[in-house]
Amino acid sequence: MYHHWIPRNFWHIWFGNLDHFWIILVLNEVGIQPPLCEMWGRILPIIWNQIRSILGLVIQNAKYQSYLDLCDKIVESLCSKRKEQLLLRSIAGGECSVLENDNINDELDLRIASVLQSTGHHYEGGFWTDFGKDDLSDKKRNVAIVTTASLPWMTGTAVNPLFRAAYLAKTEQQNVTLLVPWLCKSDQELVYPNVTFCSPEEQENYMRNWLEERVGFKADFKISFYPGKFSKERRSIIPAGDTSQFIPSKDADIAILEEPEHLNWYHHGKRWTDKFNHVVGVVHTNYLEYIKREKNGALQAFFVKHINNWVTRAYCDKVLRLSAATQDLPKSVICNVHGVNPKFLQIGEKVATDREQGQQAFSKGAYFLGKMVWAKGYRELIDLLAKHKNDLDGFKLDVFGNGEDAYEVQSAAKRLDLNLNFQKGRDHADDSLHGYKVFINPSISDVLCTATAEALAMGKFVICADHPSNEFFRSFPNCLTYKTSEDFVARVKEALANDPQPLTPEQRYNLSWEAATQRFIEYSELNRILNNNKDDAKSSRNDGKIIRKSFSVPNLSEVVDGGLAFAHYCFTGNEFLRLCTGAIPGTRDYDKQHCRDLHLLPPQVENPIYGW
Repeated sequence: MYHHWIPRNFWHIWFGNLDHFWIILVLNEVGIQPPLCEMWGRILPIIWNQIRSILGLVIQNAKYQSYLDLCDKIVESLCSKRKEQLLLRSIAGGECSVLENDNINDELDLRIASVLQSTGHHYEGGFWTDFGKDDLSDKKRNVAIVTTASLPWMTGTAVNPLFRAAYLAKTEQQNVTLLVPWLCKSDQELVYPNVTFCSPEEQENYMRNWLEERVGFKADFKISFYPGKFSKERRSIIPAGDTSQFIPSKDADIAILEEPEHLNWYHHGKRWTDKFNHVVGVVHTNYLEYIKREKNGALQAFFVKHINNWVTRAYCDKVLRLSAATQDLPKSVICNVHGVNPKFLQIGEKVATDREQGQQAFSKGAYFLGKMVWAKGYRELIDLLAKHKNDLDGFKLDVFGNGEDAYEVQSAAKRLDLNLNFQKGRDHADDSLHGYKVFINPSISDVLCTATAEALAMGKFVICADHPSNEFFRSFPNCLTYKTSEDFVARVKEALANDPQPLTPEQRYNLSWEAATQRFIEYSELNRILNNNKDDAKSSRNDGKIIRKSFSVPNLSEVVDGGLAFAHYCFTGNEFLRLCTGAIPGTRDYDKQHCRDLHLLPPQVENPIYGW
């Protein structure tokens, strides 16, 4: 029997549905002999039926809420005691007994806790959103941002969620937690450039220092870690175990899933929309475009497209696509909810000031910056320059980047005798890049290129393809788009022959994280959630007291979404099916190294499975 589908609160179920089976089970577990179990199992239901009608009246009273809260505290206390005992046993290698305490009351507590855990009292969901979520109308809201990468990996899903957390926390309207993956030492050496961390605290300090140097203020938000493993084939981090369990239930209010499809491909745990009141997905990556470039790409892309639709519908209430370059997902709208590092806007302001004073702002020509993999625009760049080598005679391009395809890219450029000067990757805000006037980005695989926004913020010309991923940038006068390779040549010559226009205050604001945060709150429907919450608070007041919200009947769409989530749970619970679809072996649960690094209980203790 799968314990997660037994309702969350054991005590609520006992009061509402006491029957012969449960009585025998509990009495037997606490040590009463089978003959007495059978006798009491038949007597107690008769007595219970007589008082059940009286209990129904008590339930309607608002004071019953305090009784339920007391029961919840008792349950948590018992289970906490049992977990401590189990942890001691696991540390000692199983040499100490869980029931080594001679006190009969402690023994009884531990036996009851064992029964409570076997009923899956922590589960909060079903085929639709349950009514058991807490009323948060009088509390400060809690926002959990969950992402698929973390610094010092300089990728969009590590940098942008970090800024989002800082600027959401800056509003002081909600408590913010950023949940990022923790990699074991062996994986860190593959992902992070020349740096590793011995503990999550050490990595957290690195992230906070990096952030504060760029935003200029101390961001008041929490950073937590979940277990992850690096996939060399996919060049990405895959969660290990149930990621949702690393946000405590008391803080489970609003969830922001950065890359919801990525986070949920192999998610085997609680349904996000059951645990949280509102779940927003932010789509960062055009996975289909990357997959199409691989062997049998069209077939793989077909399956991934439908899997993405499946998991985003099952686990999100709202999905934000940064641009139309991504696939059309259920419950989605298009909006750029990313901003640029304030440092780039400061560089742009300095450039404008220098030009007003008659100083030369740009002393260098054109450059390209990006991770050196073919899919990041290097294929398009080499093809354009090779085709128009004669038209762009004398044109020199400096290229900054590191990556898995660096050798192949440089070899192709050398073979075609292209005038490209390759240099190691560096931060886009590095002083050595301030003097360039033109940023060239021919990539058509990006969803929304952060480097393009940064170049515009610094007051440079940007030459990019006429593509949905660049739609947000077209309104900026310094953004020069091209449709054909001939247009590309014309745009390069135009940019080299002219000076870019200074940004207006409105244009600078549109590029900022302050504006991006306001767009996020609007398009994610957080405004509606907060306003509805206030209305519910007023309507739910009775004589100055807040009462629990009533159960709402699910509609057909919610039932279907719940069924999809349940089917996905069953699918991802099978190790053979996981491996067939490309999962990293052993990622259904986290491993012993994760337990040591993050001070976690073993998975079999944290998530016990019982059967009858």
